[in-house]
Amino acid sequence: MYTSYMQQEPLASRIRPQNLDDFFGQEHLVGKGKPLREAIEGKHLFSFILWGPPGSGKTTLARIYANALDAEFFELSAVDSGKEDIKRVLESGKINFSGKPKILFIDEIHRFNKAQQDFLLPFVERGDITFIGATTENPSFEVIPALLSRCRVFVLNEHGEDDMEKIIKSTKLKVPKDAKDWLVQLAAGDARQAIGVLENTQKLYGKITLETLKETVQSKHLRYDKRGEEHYNTISAFIKSMRASQGDAALYYLARMVDAGEDPLFIARRMVIFASEDIGLAQPTALVVANAVFEACQKIGYPEAQINLAHGVAYLAESKKSRKSYDAYFEALADVKKHGNLPVPLKIRNAPTKLMKDMDYHKGYKLYDKESYLPEKLKGKKYLK
Repeated sequence: MYTSYMQQEPLASRIRPQNLDDFFGQEHLVGKGKPLREAIEGKHLFSFILWGPPGSGKTTLARIYANALDAEFFELSAVDSGKEDIKRVLESGKINFSGKPKILFIDEIHRFNKAQQDFLLPFVERGDITFIGATTENPSFEVIPALLSRCRVFVLNEHGEDDMEKIIKSTKLKVPKDAKDWLVQLAAGDARQAIGVLENTQKLYGKITLETLKETVQSKHLRYDKRGEEHYNTISAFIKSMRASQGDAALYYLARMVDAGEDPLFIARRMVIFASEDIGLAQPTALVVANAVFEACQKIGYPEAQINLAHGVAYLAESKKSRKSYDAYFEALADVKKHGNLPVPLKIRNAPTKLMKDMDYHKGYKLYDKESYLPEKLKGKKYLK
């Protein structure tokens, strides 16, 4: 049974580096004298967050760090884990005869909602566990301040072309130069994607060529990449469907994003923007609903948050539409950029001193004045048409 499992283990996992000598890329973190290398070689125990794009080595670096410290390493994914999983990890480590440090690694920590992060916080504060988080999203927005303040943040970059070539070479698969060059461009710095495409091509065709690589990529279900074309195409279709009041289409594209694991807060943010940009004055309660959906996603998270998203999408799609406030604002902004800071009419200037009053600041001001308060050069201009 064990042998069978190892045969099924993905290639990316089988060749995962076990130490820094075999790790490619992120020289700004793991090069000689750089912070993460110093922490690993010095066996410094502290909590930190790895922030970087998919396939940049976040999980690998977390494991290398744990190996170097000879720690008990517990790994969870925020996609399908919660409070009970954290409890189980803590319970399993209560009796620790070895005295080894306990490290809890949570992949996609941005998927944990505020309540889940709040639950984790005291265990990190007390030192019951050393926490390592991995995220593709800016932790300043996705990690609660209290937890973030107890972690150092290391920023990872996409792998460069030289590093990608080294990673492809490490697979020990025979890859012709033209195929390798094409794959490096396709993967766009994502090592895991490159290795996965190579493995699937080898399994499907028995050999790797430029043609077989292209066939593999075209025949398999394309990965929904937050940085890729599919991501932008889907969110564009989602917004345009709500704008056209096509609720069925909007719900379909919502379902595609949810099923692909898109961050619910990303979707909810777009809905909040849409409520003001495309519905605006036609139905002001749309902004209230969109904000409520965003807050629900923050508090609840997946899987239940998809219900809140669907509720909000159906409401926004069926609402009356008006871009009146949106268009008016950007027309006013264009005048600001064109004319600069035009003088504010005296009657609506603030007059906190006698000198200002003597200069006629605030003179003649009255409630519910019908005269335009626009600068003299723009008198008579109408933005809200």
